[in-house]
Amino acid sequence: MVSNTPSSLSGFSESEAQEFHKLFVQGFMAFMAVAVLAHILAWMWRPWIPGPQGYASLNDAQQAVTSLLPMIT
Repeated sequence: MVSNTPSSLSGFSESEAQEFHKLFVQGFMAFMAVAVLAHILAWMWRPWIPGPQGYASLNDAQQAVTSLLPMIT
């Protein structure tokens, strides 16, 4: 039996659309958290903006973090 209630283009009811949206946003936030963590770890391993003497001036993660802090603040 076909209902006469209006539906969206996706075919979801209002409650189904809200539930899907909630799950989509949660998944997106988890993906973003993993991506940010991966970028931080990659920056600590090999910074994208080298120091004045190139990558040789950033031999370890401590120097990389120390050189990054003045750019942030």
